[in-house]
Amino acid sequence: MNTTSWQSQPAKPLTGWRVLVPRGGPWGDGVAATLRVQGATPVIAPLINFAPSTDQATLEQALADLGAGVFDWLTVTSATTVDVLYAYRAQIPATTRVAAVGETTAAALTAVGYKVDLVPDDDNSAAGMADQLIALEAEPRDVLTLRSEIAKPVLTERLTEAGHRVRSVVAYRTVGVPVTDKIAEDVRSGRINAILITSGSVAEQVREQFPEIPATTVLAAIGPRTAHDARKLGLPVDVVAAEQTAAALIGAVSALALPHASDETVP
Repeated sequence: MNTTSWQSQPAKPLTGWRVLVPRGGPWGDGVAATLRVQGATPVIAPLINFAPSTDQATLEQALADLGAGVFDWLTVTSATTVDVLYAYRAQIPATTRVAAVGETTAAALTAVGYKVDLVPDDDNSAAGMADQLIALEAEPRDVLTLRSEIAKPVLTERLTEAGHRVRSVVAYRTVGVPVTDKIAEDVRSGRINAILITSGSVAEQVREQFPEIPATTVLAAIGPRTAHDARKLGLPVDVVAAEQTAAALIGAVSALALPHASDETVP
């Protein structure tokens, strides 16, 4: 194999990339590990974190009722909600079915020992979940929806309009986390080659914390809905993952050519 061919087809598709991972914890560590395997240098810089609900009593009562079998369905729209369920050691009885908004949320549920009965076939969104539940359940059911404080009430509204009895409870709040001055400068200077945008909340922090993003920096959104939210904020999304999974997001970035060669030798 000649040198030109080797350079055009590297064994690791993200060799030379420095990629900002906007969430920490197990998710961020897993994404960073995958990026390293593909040759990238991950920069874990959590832009958001999750704080407890300001109404703990309501949440605790809802989880107690869940364990008592009050609900026919539990809807889970994020992996963070799974973290809340696990932190409270919530019990989900066999009589209560569980709907997860997408494969990532479903995987988070099964990873901590919860079952999953329904994942939307096509539209991995609250609206897609509502449509599938409405099609599945002709009779009124009791549904517990656990959500972020800032989540739009799409699921609750759709299910209620269809005649179901819905209890919508805030499970957590999303708060912004300021990055270090060094990371802010690395973004401004173009030393960061790509920024992963994994939710509308992350997009808001990218817009707020990085007012000057070079045109050469790739902005990669985890799915069409996140891309839509980011573009509404004025972020020029360059690539959109076909599925709402970390693997699809990294795959979308790895299909691109390194936009420019920043100095990878600078510590």
